[in-house]
Amino acid sequence: MIRRVTFRQLQIFCAVTRQLSFVRASEELHLSQPAVSMQVRQLEEVLGLALIDRFGKRLRVTEAGRRFHEHAARVIGELHDAEETLNQLKGLRGGTVTVGMVSTAKYFVPKLLARFTARYPDVELRLLTGNRGSLLGYLHRNEIDLAIMGRPPRELDMVAEAFAQHPYVFIAPADHRLAGIADVDLFDLRDETMLLREPESGTRMLNDEYFHKCLFTPRRRIEMGSNETIKQAVMAGMGVALLSQHTLGLELKHGALAILDVIGTPVMRTWHVAHLTEKRHSPAAKAMRDFVLTHGGAYLRDEFDTPKQRPKARRPPAKTTARKRARRPS
Repeated sequence: MIRRVTFRQLQIFCAVTRQLSFVRASEELHLSQPAVSMQVRQLEEVLGLALIDRFGKRLRVTEAGRRFHEHAARVIGELHDAEETLNQLKGLRGGTVTVGMVSTAKYFVPKLLARFTARYPDVELRLLTGNRGSLLGYLHRNEIDLAIMGRPPRELDMVAEAFAQHPYVFIAPADHRLAGIADVDLFDLRDETMLLREPESGTRMLNDEYFHKCLFTPRRRIEMGSNETIKQAVMAGMGVALLSQHTLGLELKHGALAILDVIGTPVMRTWHVAHLTEKRHSPAAKAMRDFVLTHGGAYLRDEFDTPKQRPKARRPPAKTTARKRARRPS
């Protein structure tokens, strides 16, 4: 039964699973939508199980589909590695590199890699984006060569190399009552609505750990599924957020958001370029890793570091002095 499955069917099925859309999968693969649908249907007939449930235009991967996807993705990854190994023996100058990145990194990785492709025009790139949970899945299934992420996962045997600092800051509407005030106490934000990412994201992990360390509990929380949604909600006055400064370039440039001078911030983390320890890298993947390590830090400093504006004035002393204050980083 399984011997009748073709490599092309595996590619199409994985694209549909990733996109959850026949239309978007067809665009990714440069095929017609009917051809994609037909290949998935033929794969299901060969396997004798439904892999994709269809609800009008909405798709849902079945339990059988999720389990089969684990194997299909690994098969594709292994064949990709084999192809790159043979290309290396042939002395080819090009090659293909698949890069996975957490969603926060999408604000700078494409521009950084544009400089790489200008230097290595024969190398083809493929980019996958998702939250931290999605990225761990890509790594586990050997779907990517390199990962751009924050904290490396402990559950995978990986090599992770730091290339830049990663600051997180509190953002608020430009006309917020604490905008431009020096040395804001974290506990002055406890009555604010705190806008948070979903639990599987790296940003949410940082928020939870930082608040726990500071013994801080906001009175109201709202979860949102992306950095963009959070930024729009902050600008609309729905609340405040602790977000990566590397997501704020345009908003800060145009004065649409304010960074609050909260004691203990920015919360500093680190960007890493990572890969599975057992991963066999092609010359193209090695060149990209070296490029990110060499140029990534300088690029982020040039692109996102702005001169620190001096706050207008210190906030008048609070009437209550018994509140727990956040500590400045040592």
